[in-house]
Amino acid sequence: MPAGETGGSQVKSAVRTVELLEFFAGRPGMHSLADVQTAVGYPKSSLYMLLRTLVDLGWVETDATGTRYGIGVRALLVGTSYIDGDEVVAAARPTLDRLSDDTSETIHLARLEGTNVVYLSTRQSEHYLRPFTRVGRRLPAHSTSLGKALLATHSDERVRALLPERLDRLTEHTVTDREQLIAELAQIRERGYATDREENTLGLSCFGIAIPYRTPARDAISCSVPVARLTPAHEQLIREALFDARDRLTLATRHL
Repeated sequence: MPAGETGGSQVKSAVRTVELLEFFAGRPGMHSLADVQTAVGYPKSSLYMLLRTLVDLGWVETDATGTRYGIGVRALLVGTSYIDGDEVVAAARPTLDRLSDDTSETIHLARLEGTNVVYLSTRQSEHYLRPFTRVGRRLPAHSTSLGKALLATHSDERVRALLPERLDRLTEHTVTDREQLIAELAQIRERGYATDREENTLGLSCFGIAIPYRTPARDAISCSVPVARLTPAHEQLIREALFDARDRLTLATRHL
């Protein structure tokens, strides 16, 4: 076989491997071979062989019958190493701890990845009524305070290139029109922080602010609080605490 064909085959296998892992990462639980094939569209024989290879290597797991597949423990190990080795996560730890203490609410650090935000670190509120968000969770940028704070650091032209005209609706409060979102981003730039008022999860409000160690910003922090506990005074406290945390993180990340 010519060298060019071999190289092309290797690249194709690598792409398929990554696509398979992303399929499992985005769909928790176990899936049949037929379900996986329907989603990814690979020939059944080559898909089966690729799955068996990933099972042998620990990237994919099977159930007791050996006919259903899900993400494996090695994916967790690699994901954990990414968090452990990230300089921003390390630099942010004291600030996130203090922000959690100052607000008594759930705190997040997240990164913009395409049209989504990915959670890198969290501090859970000690209140009985509180949101639960795991590290590694991916949410649409347009429906979260974290995502909107980060999108606001991009130009309107870049946001138009990044997002479709119609945005997915997660709740009845989600902004689904791109131009309406762009108008909101202009307001976010003026006041310095973003809000999500039940736009991603009913009953939950969030306040987010970008960390300007890069331009446009890549990372942001947020504070999430149940609507039932959000008073005007508490909201003011959260905003002030977020601005203070941003200033501290700007200093902590100035060398990155």
